[in-house]
Amino acid sequence: MSLLRKIQVRTARRAFRVRNAQSSRGERIRISVHRTLSQIYVQAIDDKNHQTVASFSSLNLTKAKGDKTAIARQVGVELGKVLLQKNHSSVFFDRGQFLYHGRVKALADGLRESGLQF
Repeated sequence: MSLLRKIQVRTARRAFRVRNAQSSRGERIRISVHRTLSQIYVQAIDDKNHQTVASFSSLNLTKAKGDKTAIARQVGVELGKVLLQKNHSSVFFDRGQFLYHGRVKALADGLRESGLQF
């Protein structure tokens, strides 16, 4: 098996494992994270009704200052505010294929800082 194929299999397994760890499927809103080299995107998904409740990205920030990690934290705080206004305080954090490190961790810290509970 080539090295590229091994990496693809590893990331697919990680995403599957993380996504299926949600024991209360449909009871809590799922926070799905997508990270690119320059931006970070977050969606709050209601799996029971198959709807996106809210979404936010680093493109929505008008006065973003700092490095990409600081911007990811700001994105988490802003999405947390939106979800608290919609009466969703308990969520499931779905990091997908991304490791819980760096910008993904900063985003989760921003969500906790705004008052959401994982």
